[in-house]
Order: sequence, then C-alpha cells, then structure tokens
Amino acid sequence: MEFKLTELGHDHFAFRKEENGNTAAEITWTQMADVMVVEHTFVDPSLRGQGVAKQLLDQTAAYARQNDYKIEPVCSYVVTAFERSSDYDDIKAE
Repeated sequence: MEFKLTELGHDHFAFRKEENGNTAAEITWTQMADVMVVEHTFVDPSLRGQGVAKQLLDQTAAYARQNDYKIEPVCSYVVTAFERSSDYDDIKAE
C-alpha cells in the first residue's frame, strides 16, 4: 500500500492513504529537531486486520532512518509496537 508524505502545518506531518477524498489510513507526528513525536495512527474500519497500521509504522521508521531521526512514541499503537519488537530499537528516542 502506498502512503503519501503530507505536511499538515508547522512541523506537523503525516503519511496518508486517501480514498475518494477521505483519509483511509494515516500516521501523524510533530517534528522536533531530529525527533519525530508520533502522536496518532488511524486505519479506517474497512482496512483493519490487514496490517495497515504496521505498514504505516514501518514507512515512518524507514523515513526516520533515512533522515537520521529518532522516534518518540506517544500514540498507543506505536508505544506497544516499540515495546513488543526490537525492530525499532535503533530509532527510539532516548
């Protein structure tokens, strides 16, 4: 699934999947210097159970790695993913 990097306003960004003018899935963050504070993950009910939230998180993690950023999870989904998997240890904000 393709997600588009979208600037939402001053230092606020998202990866989004839009369908028919509506947001079908997104992950949002506030950029604070070299830290991405990930605040929200949303997946439309029609897409749930298909691993879309993980795809959003993985794309966000790849973006962080490409730009030498760290991620501070605030969103409950991302907090849980960071706790359950060591895949993100290299980009966790200290």
